[in-house]
Amino acid sequence: MNNIVSFLLLGTVVAVNCELHSLTYIYTAFSKPPVELPGIHEFTAMGQLDGRMIDYYDSDHKKKVPKQSWMEERLPAEYWVKGTQSRQSKEQWFHVNIDILMKRMRQNDTDTHILQWMHGCEGDMQQDGKLQFKQGWDMYNYDGNDFLSFDNAHEVWVAPIDAAKETKRKWDDVQVLKEYTRGYLQNECIEWLSKFMTYGDKQLNNASPPDVFVYAKNAKVSANAVLICLATGFYPKDITLQIRKDGRLLDRSDGVISSGVRPNGNDGTYQRRDEVEIVREEVAQYTCEVNHKASKVHVQKVWDHKLPVHPNGDFPIGAVVGAVVAIVIIAVVVVIGVLFKLRIIGGSVGSPDGSKKGSKESLSSKNTDGSDQQLNTVAGEVRVELLKPEEKKEGSPSGSDSGLSSANNSDPPSPESASLMGDNASSQSV
Repeated sequence: MNNIVSFLLLGTVVAVNCELHSLTYIYTAFSKPPVELPGIHEFTAMGQLDGRMIDYYDSDHKKKVPKQSWMEERLPAEYWVKGTQSRQSKEQWFHVNIDILMKRMRQNDTDTHILQWMHGCEGDMQQDGKLQFKQGWDMYNYDGNDFLSFDNAHEVWVAPIDAAKETKRKWDDVQVLKEYTRGYLQNECIEWLSKFMTYGDKQLNNASPPDVFVYAKNAKVSANAVLICLATGFYPKDITLQIRKDGRLLDRSDGVISSGVRPNGNDGTYQRRDEVEIVREEVAQYTCEVNHKASKVHVQKVWDHKLPVHPNGDFPIGAVVGAVVAIVIIAVVVVIGVLFKLRIIGGSVGSPDGSKKGSKESLSSKNTDGSDQQLNTVAGEVRVELLKPEEKKEGSPSGSDSGLSSANNSDPPSPESASLMGDNASSQSV
């Protein structure tokens, strides 16, 4: 399961803001069919534009499909046919190379192993509207650890672990592979990024503002509470979030913990959550400040000091004493009433002359004036509905996903011709 988490993190490595744009492709393969969990397949591949999924393929459906309306509208049928063929070839390549890696590392098939490949580019939008190459990445990950990456500046492969050094030697010896990888990242990838930016211009430029919430939840210590500042539903992902106490900015030294920016499922928006533990009796003013430049939203929300009742906390002493006293008084009144009814008290007593004189002793009970003290139970957690922005239709590009042939392919070089290891699979296997 940790490896699955690594996969999710791998897809969020690339930082995007309102000036930089990125195109990324992520491939993930399991050594054997994974447990039956929604969205987990033996092999998946996806393209992302500025962090938003634009196409998708998995081993169960075996078809490359668009994930944005403008992709479907602007790209011809041939693009998806050739893209499907390329993804199917990559799926086979991954299975072969996972087997090679498992044998190299003397691993058996008892455990599940994961091989990933991520590549893409980032461009800086110039004043003339053209994208200029800023950086590119081509990296492999095995079982949640870095395995191999391409140094674009020096045209060499970097092996951070011993098991990858054999692959590095093999791939460094193939000059055409290094030249193609660098050319793809610096030129072809940027061309596709620019094309996709044009096709999806309306959607990409339509920023989604954040919804901001500030609330408290219980801490482990009953005397404390955790103050939470949450911004969610925003796009693009560049955002500033701060917690202030009486105007003073709190940071890590004050105990602030941040989730960082994370994707909100598959709707293309993001969320960030910061929190800090405080004393429940705190009277200071806490403010959640959020700034999202793309949507021109600047929010300052002050915490209302509403606190949830801690399950292990003490009830107010006054309320407890008042409740006990009230119960005792009620019990005494009820008992006396029963005794009176049974004529054990307050009944007639015979006089010496036989006449029935009696004296009635009535018990008058005075109600003590007071007020009921109710313990208002506040929900410990605030439900936050993550609002999804409306789907918008825009334009789309043309091309195909066909391995090393890059004229009509937005994907990187096909792994069939650039395999990881090289043991006996192919000249460029791992």
